[in-house]
Amino acid sequence: MHLRTLFVACALHSGIAIAAPPEARPRIRDWGIAIGVLPTGPNNAITDVAGVRVGHATISRDGTINTGVTAILPHGGNLFREKVPAAIVVGNGFGKLAGALQVNELGELESPIVLTCTLCVGKAWDATAAYLLALPGNEDVRSVNPVIAETNDGLLNDIRQRPVREEDVLKAIREAKGGPVEEGSVGAGRGTVAFGFKGGIGTSSRHLPAALSSFTVGVLVQSNFGGVLTIAGAPVGQELGKFYLQNELRALKPDGSIIIVVATDAPLDHRLLERLARRALLGLGRTGSSMGNGSGDFVISFSTRKAAPLPNESMSPLFEAAIEATEEAIYNSLFKATPVRRGTENVEALPLDKTREILKRHRVLH
Repeated sequence: MHLRTLFVACALHSGIAIAAPPEARPRIRDWGIAIGVLPTGPNNAITDVAGVRVGHATISRDGTINTGVTAILPHGGNLFREKVPAAIVVGNGFGKLAGALQVNELGELESPIVLTCTLCVGKAWDATAAYLLALPGNEDVRSVNPVIAETNDGLLNDIRQRPVREEDVLKAIREAKGGPVEEGSVGAGRGTVAFGFKGGIGTSSRHLPAALSSFTVGVLVQSNFGGVLTIAGAPVGQELGKFYLQNELRALKPDGSIIIVVATDAPLDHRLLERLARRALLGLGRTGSSMGNGSGDFVISFSTRKAAPLPNESMSPLFEAAIEATEEAIYNSLFKATPVRRGTENVEALPLDKTREILKRHRVLH
């Protein structure tokens, strides 16, 4: 029996008048909408790249704090001792991405990737540094390069309090795991807003068939940006009446930020990972982002496999995988997000009933 039905039946049987728990919000693929042409991995998540782990710490208190931490680990070992190839690409640089210079200089990642809010970057850096220095085998280490990325959740979060604590960062890192990834208003996505609706954490993956080498590309996003929401080509934002340039600049701004993390098990070096990361920005564009002046749009890419890099001629299927997975991850961040309030400020989730009607009208959904 469905959980909701069982809950209602038990309440009625006992004579208790109690509301049933809300239905879980779907991912876009739960509606039968396949983004692109490539198949997903088993979880349709960044964790479909073997070894990759994701953890969250969600912070919500006092009616004014809505923020958190999301950590992405390429593997479960000592990342400082077992570095992975990596690259960082800037779409629009209005942001504070700590550690980016060294990653692109050396082509390596030696820390978890930690996502949080803008004014919490320093606290997250310090906590991540403490985590790395405390790992067995790092007793003589005198320099570490934590990679901390952010989006500004100041609308729904009293960001000036800088509410992230060391224990929040350590919780996200230490509890990171493989398998299904929690999405929506969780972790670093707790207070974010995208296209005027509640944004958040979203993820997706693509698995190349055997004829194309069987590699996997996974993407995780922290969505907090604006534009004209387009879902699988349908003008959803316009028809819902929320979009940039609506009524001559009266409504939403295109500004905000998005962090896109791209993982793969394909053997890629820094140069090829940079090429892969640039394609993720095409997936961002498909959703309706124009990467406005005040938007921080960053892609962090890494490979879990150290081996001779693929030839350039093998990259095109991976490019397609990164584009599709990024697009779908953004949709999932919107579909799975739930409303969040701060005082009198309330940001509603994407209205699924109206969105379904629009997608049917445009023959995206049958």
